[in-house]
Amino acid sequence: MKLAVVGTGYVGLVAGACLAETGNDVICVDKDAAKVRVLRKGRMPIFEPGLEELVRRNVAEKRLSFTTQLPRAVRASSVIFIAVGTPQGEDGAADLQHVLGVAREIAQAMNGFKVIVDKSTVPVGTAQKVREIVRRETTHPFSVVSNPEFLKQGAAVDDFLKPDRVVIGAEDEKGGDIMRQLYAPFTRTGAPIMVMDTASAELCKYAANALLATRISFMNEMANVCELVGADVDEVRRAVGSDRRIGPSFLFPGVGYGGSCFPKDVKAIVKFAGDKGYQFEILKAVERVNHRQKSVLAARMEQHFGSLGGRTIAVWGLAFKPRTDDMREAPAIVLIERLLAAGARVQAFDPAAMPVAKRLFGSSVSFAPRSYAALDGADALAVLTEWNEFREPDFAKMRKLMKSPIVFDGRNIYSRELMRANGFTYYSIGR
Repeated sequence: MKLAVVGTGYVGLVAGACLAETGNDVICVDKDAAKVRVLRKGRMPIFEPGLEELVRRNVAEKRLSFTTQLPRAVRASSVIFIAVGTPQGEDGAADLQHVLGVAREIAQAMNGFKVIVDKSTVPVGTAQKVREIVRRETTHPFSVVSNPEFLKQGAAVDDFLKPDRVVIGAEDEKGGDIMRQLYAPFTRTGAPIMVMDTASAELCKYAANALLATRISFMNEMANVCELVGADVDEVRRAVGSDRRIGPSFLFPGVGYGGSCFPKDVKAIVKFAGDKGYQFEILKAVERVNHRQKSVLAARMEQHFGSLGGRTIAVWGLAFKPRTDDMREAPAIVLIERLLAAGARVQAFDPAAMPVAKRLFGSSVSFAPRSYAALDGADALAVLTEWNEFREPDFAKMRKLMKSPIVFDGRNIYSRELMRANGFTYYSIGR
C-alpha cells in the first residue's frame, strides 16, 4: 500500500518504519525541516532499540522516505496516519489542536478516496471531530479510522511487528477492510485484529494505560504497608502474581511511574470523564499515590542523614525506565530537584538519557562519563532506573569509591542479603 504518516515522533517514526518493513511504501511527514534532514541521514531523534537499523534498511530499499511536504504525501497515499502530539493542557485534557489541524490539511490536499487514521492517543469523540472537519473541507470520499498504539518504550519495534492485538475503530466497512489488510502481515501468529466502533477504540488505549498505572500504584501502596508491618513485598508480589486472574506483570514496586503515556493518559481520562459528569475516583487516587511515591527515596535519605546539605549523592538511572532516553515525568527529576534544594551535590549517570538530563539540569548536576565515576566520593547511591548494567556491579569497587557504603534502591534490583554481605547499608522499597 501507499501510506503517509504525519508526525515523526515516537509513535509516528516507529509506525512508519515498521509499516515499510512489510513492503509498504511509506512517506513520513514532519514540519520540522531540521528533523527531516537528520532522519534522511539515518540518524534517530529518539533512542529506541532496533529503530535505527529498521529506518536505515527501509530508506536504503526506497520504501521509506521523509518530507516536509504534507500535500504531496497525501496525494501519493491511500492511507494517511495522524501521529502528531496530543500534549496535556493545563486542565489535564489532551490538546487536539495538532490532530485537528493536520486533519484539515489532509482534507484540503485530497485527490480521491483516503483512509484517515487517528494513530495519536486521543480522547473519545476525536474521530467524529476529525470526520466533521474533513467533511467541511473536501467533497472527496473518505473513511476516518481510530487505530490506537500499544507500544512499550524500549520494546516498541517488537511490539509493533508482533502485537498482542490490533485495535481498529471504524464506522464503515471499507475503512475497516483496508485496515485489516494492512495489519494482516503482523498478525499471522494469531494475534487478534479487533474491529469496533471508533469511541470504543479510542477508549481502549486509555483504559489499558490507566489499569497498568493502577497496578503500579497499588503495589507501591502495598510496599509501604509491608514496611509498616515487617513483611516483604517481593514475597507478596510473587504470591499475588501467581493467581491466574491477576498475573505477574506490572506488580513491581518502586519510586512511581513516569514517561510520556501513563501520567498524561491518567489525567486525560479523569478530565474527559469529569466533563461527562463522572468522577473517576480510583484514578484520582492513583495520581496522588504516584506523586507521593516519587518522594520516598528523598524522605529516607533525609531520615538517614538528618540533613542533606553538603552531602554528595550518586544517582544511577535518569530515564523513567530502561532502554529509553525519555525523562518525561521521571522519578529522577523529583529526587534530584529535592536533593539540590536541600543543598546536596548530585553526581548522575544514565546509559541513554544523559543528553536529555543535561538540558534539564545544566551545570547544577555533575554528569559522570561512566557508572562507577558517579560514585567517586559519594555519601550514598540512589538507583532509580533498572538498567541491566546496574544489576551485577563490582560491589568491592563501589565500596572503595564511595565515601560511605549506603545504597537507596528505588527498584529493588539487589538482594538485601547480598548487600549486607558486601558491607552496605541498604534501603529498598517494601522490604
